[in-house]
Amino acid sequence: MTVKRIIVSALLVLMTQLALADLSLNTAKAKGLVGEDANGYLAAVDVADGDVSALIDSVNSKREKEYGRIARSNNIERSAVEQLAGKKAIEKTKPGQYVRLSGGAWKRK
Repeated sequence: MTVKRIIVSALLVLMTQLALADLSLNTAKAKGLVGEDANGYLAAVDVADGDVSALIDSVNSKREKEYGRIARSNNIERSAVEQLAGKKAIEKTKPGQYVRLSGGAWKRK
């Protein structure tokens, strides 16, 4: 197998895994298991089982890294990035899915 084929195959596997992860997140949101929090992170709407907790941890870990990268590149505090990301995530949340504003309870959008 050539190097090019190996790279293409690896990219296809990675893209498939990312698509499946996104599908899982979309499914969890649609089922009302998770919601977007004003702090910029995903959270369980109710008590989370192991799979939901693992999904939340995975998504939030990626978000935390990206928020840190954005904060460093713009020379601002990560908390400012988190607040802006939370606001934007809530704005983009589809009707019927859950959001939680600062200090508030979960609400269906």
